[in-house]
Amino acid sequence: MKALYRRYRPKTLDDVVGQEQVTGPLKNAIKSNKLAHAYLFVGPRGTGKTSVARILAHEINGFKYELEDDYLDIIEIDAASNTGVDNIRDLREKAIIAPVEGKYKIYIIDEVHMLTRSAFNALLKTLEEPPAHVIFIMATTDAHKVPVTITSRSQTLTFSLADPSTMFDHLKKIAKSEKINIDDEALEIIVRRGGGSYRDSLSLLDQVSTLSSDKITVEMLNHAFGLPPDEKIDGILNAYAAGDSAKIRENLIALDNSSVKPDIIADNLISHILERPDNIFLNLLDKLTEVSRASYPNVRLLLALTAPQAVASANFAMPTTTPTTTPVAASAPKPAPSPTKPAKSTDTPKTPELAMPELAPAKTPAEPTSEPSVEQPSEPKPAETLKAPTSADFDPNNFQAQILQNLEAKEELGILQYVRKSKIEVTNERVIVYAGGKLAKRLIDKKRSLIAELMPTGYELDIREETKQSDAELASIAELMGGGEEVTINE
Repeated sequence: MKALYRRYRPKTLDDVVGQEQVTGPLKNAIKSNKLAHAYLFVGPRGTGKTSVARILAHEINGFKYELEDDYLDIIEIDAASNTGVDNIRDLREKAIIAPVEGKYKIYIIDEVHMLTRSAFNALLKTLEEPPAHVIFIMATTDAHKVPVTITSRSQTLTFSLADPSTMFDHLKKIAKSEKINIDDEALEIIVRRGGGSYRDSLSLLDQVSTLSSDKITVEMLNHAFGLPPDEKIDGILNAYAAGDSAKIRENLIALDNSSVKPDIIADNLISHILERPDNIFLNLLDKLTEVSRASYPNVRLLLALTAPQAVASANFAMPTTTPTTTPVAASAPKPAPSPTKPAKSTDTPKTPELAMPELAPAKTPAEPTSEPSVEQPSEPKPAETLKAPTSADFDPNNFQAQILQNLEAKEELGILQYVRKSKIEVTNERVIVYAGGKLAKRLIDKKRSLIAELMPTGYELDIREETKQSDAELASIAELMGGGEEVTINE
């Protein structure tokens, strides 16, 4: 019995679904007898390039199209297995022979981008001066690999992936025809998994058609495909937004017990974030894309979701002045502080923002009567412009906050979130920035001069792609992996 994608392969241009931008021009060309001597079909896999090429070849010659027919005037070549120049030379020698039954001899070259350079050069000779009775129909998924000398001599038609509504209607019609009883919600999962490819979507429908003689449900599909339920994915995102690491780990453990792979979880999280691109979730995208490439994807997924929780809300909340600092700023129309005072900024609370570093001294409002007016110069006027620190303010224990202050003062807001999420270690006259990803490392490295200018002479700056794990993160990993205890081995 044939697979669904073969049984429902279109046999005429009118049968082709969702590719009107291709079938329309081809119908007009056939009707007006204005055919090009070479066509190049470009598009993702499973969108109907080969099917339309066969249909076009039959309709040009007036042949009735059947899936298993074989006409001498229609020659199909798989460029993936016939890549050499000798294959194209053989094609050129046979192309000059007149067609047997039809008006044209038509060559269908699939995956044409797989040809070697010398094979392309040999094909170019025929495309430049083609015999009047020869038409080439080439198909490729990678148009950028086809030389411009070939594309410039061909009429290019681009195939597109099906939009979800078109694919849903197409699958529903086929399911009804095949008497496949399936929920609309389950059919939507197949549409999503098919990714707009007609062949892939029909193959998935074919696979699930045997899951049950009764109605096929979402639960059956999730179990069959190893997919996480939507409510679990929503639960993880909601817990992330709330900063609830315990709830995140609870959902991950439940999915792990259901044999759902970490990379599948990451893919579904990315899809949900792209469907509702809230700012608080955008930080996750960079880390989630690394899960499938990690040696331990479950650990990478856990760190992506829980490691940034300490600063997740701070990344998107505008820094505000606490109630205790507001009256200080309002009651300070005194002269500007002396240059030696910025060292006081080390007394600021350890928060990632440090948007108002000059309001640091909290002692003055607490003892207004016991302290003489000599303390007043330390209180600046309301901070309308942020003062950038210098290397003289270098504090190895609070250097990350000084970097953030410098970036904000110089309005380098593009990399603030990456510096916030980085781990910075100062040791032995060396500053190490653990960026945690390729993109973060590249962006921070471009602004390394803004970090280096805050470092004393003789210090070295080292920006790394790796992630520096804290004790809390290691504890989270241990919990996910089943816990454990420290063992001391005495030799």
